[in-house]
Amino acid sequence: MATKRTAVDAVLLAPGAGASSDHHTLVALEASVSPLPVRRMDFPYRLAGRKAPDRPPVLLDAVRVALAELCSEVGTTPARVVLGGRSMGGRICSMVAAEDGSAAGLVLLSYPLHPPGRPDRLRTDHFGSLDVPCLFVSGEKDPFGTPTELEAATTAIPGPVTHRWLPGGHSPKPAFDADICTEVTTWMKTL
Repeated sequence: MATKRTAVDAVLLAPGAGASSDHHTLVALEASVSPLPVRRMDFPYRLAGRKAPDRPPVLLDAVRVALAELCSEVGTTPARVVLGGRSMGGRICSMVAAEDGSAAGLVLLSYPLHPPGRPDRLRTDHFGSLDVPCLFVSGEKDPFGTPTELEAATTAIPGPVTHRWLPGGHSPKPAFDADICTEVTTWMKTL
């Protein structure tokens, strides 16, 4: 019996602003989607040993370069790669998907909808261009966006949106990695 071919050939994961590609959740996700090829990338500022993130154009270019390299290694196209990551990394991946118009889907963990205490500074200008399936997995008490705020903001996304809520805030403890991985792998089976 032939196995069903998934629409996903690979996964690209980017870390949050204060973390590296070795973040426990990204490592756990890589293991959970095996044998799918996964690239956990680092941004240039992190590779240079700096703590402050680069400007958005540099971050966007870094994702595009990592995506192109992954596609070349795997022999696929961006349309068959799931992009995503934690916090800033997921946000930057979503901006690349919006600008370039191609991804199999987006996995957005702890999406930073707005700075803490600043709900007037939404990071959603690109949502109207996200015509791909999106999975948002966030803490129920995330100061970067409450469930109500995130659900309201994501109505602007034309692609299908799935929300999953976990106990806690913006940085889930390693104990929640298994739950996050289950949500992601279950969702990826729908692509």
